[in-house]
Amino acid sequence: MTVQFLPGTERGTYMRYDTAVILKRFFLMEQAMVIGQAAWLPAIPYFEMKTLFPKMLWEDAMTGNMLRERVYELRFPSRMLEVGTDQPLVDFIRSGYHAPNALAYMMLLSRIIKPAIRTAYHTYLKFADEIGDGPTYRFLRLAIDEKQHHIEVIEKFIGMIIADEPAEAVKTADAWLKKQDALLQHIGGIGLDGPNAPGSEMPVQEYEPLHVPLRENSFRNVRFYWPDMVDSSYPYGDGMKLQLRSAVSHFNEVWAVETAGFVLYHFSREFEWEFIYDAARWVYDESRHVRMGYSRLSAWGFEDGELPLGSYIYDSCKGQDPIYRLGMLFYFESKNIGKKIERIKNFEKMNDRMSQHDMDFDWADETIHTGYGKTWLSEALKNRGLNPDDYTKVKSECERLVAAVLNTVTPEEIDEIKQIAEHMYEKASKR
Repeated sequence: MTVQFLPGTERGTYMRYDTAVILKRFFLMEQAMVIGQAAWLPAIPYFEMKTLFPKMLWEDAMTGNMLRERVYELRFPSRMLEVGTDQPLVDFIRSGYHAPNALAYMMLLSRIIKPAIRTAYHTYLKFADEIGDGPTYRFLRLAIDEKQHHIEVIEKFIGMIIADEPAEAVKTADAWLKKQDALLQHIGGIGLDGPNAPGSEMPVQEYEPLHVPLRENSFRNVRFYWPDMVDSSYPYGDGMKLQLRSAVSHFNEVWAVETAGFVLYHFSREFEWEFIYDAARWVYDESRHVRMGYSRLSAWGFEDGELPLGSYIYDSCKGQDPIYRLGMLFYFESKNIGKKIERIKNFEKMNDRMSQHDMDFDWADETIHTGYGKTWLSEALKNRGLNPDDYTKVKSECERLVAAVLNTVTPEEIDEIKQIAEHMYEKASKR
């Protein structure tokens, strides 16, 4: 007797395990890309990209998290996410951390890595099954749109600045990019199939983020961004002065963007994905605060060249154990959060909805960040064999490090920042 079967070829290109293998590869690439973008934040001098990269890496982290969860669903009950044969791709993305300059790293992202990942996602959706793997469809479609937007934003920015970049820097970036492209082709590119073995182990040295951040010259680059930091007799101010002081403080959270990026990169070697995911949000939130301050100051008529941009907090941790950078973020979040409710009330009385709005959302963010700080500082202390519930020594050392930098202020620096502040007061009073 002949047994008949109905055809079953319409769907089913990738079975559950095949799908998990591909999505695991995608996750590993997103993870490596998030870490690299964070590591480069101190070395990107351009304000625009220093505050837009965080949104990109956070979106990449969101995609990575959904990929990771989907892999766990498909591999249940296994919770293993081994690198395995995907190591050449991870190593390729990590090799990009060593770009010769910021222009080269931006080009790598917008011309090689993000386009390749976007294409791989698009190809996957073409062959996968929207019924069986419907959850993946939703977030990969979003990821494709986000990657396309990232590419357009970076390319637009490159087009704006490349004519002003030193010819040698552009030449170096172009030459390095060609080598990276050849390296990616050698291992088979980024796609649904696993990478080729590179033939020999791909040497990837450990990257070290800059301990002194790079800043463009559009702003008034100073160490201390307001007089009350270096002169205790200088009033914090109320009314219009409080509005300006608050906006300048938000704008100067650039140090927190850079610090959070440094922290994400360093502790990604010590902690698992959960930390990277939290830290990516932390980086993004700090960049939003910077844009809040910059937006208010711009709305009030200030030009970039009138705005003080300081670095003393980031500078204070130069050469120190990265636990103090993590501690610095936690310390300043917890130190200032109590003042924000009062600021919100003050701005409401002034009918300054913009400042009230920004401070209100800032307060919500900082509440989340305080939780991040407690969680991950405790883990870092535990890993060092210390009491995970005792932050006293870290906090004291952070205070000492900041005080040591403050004590190096020169009379010329005090005069300069007072002149900047008084000019801003005078200009604002004429509005």
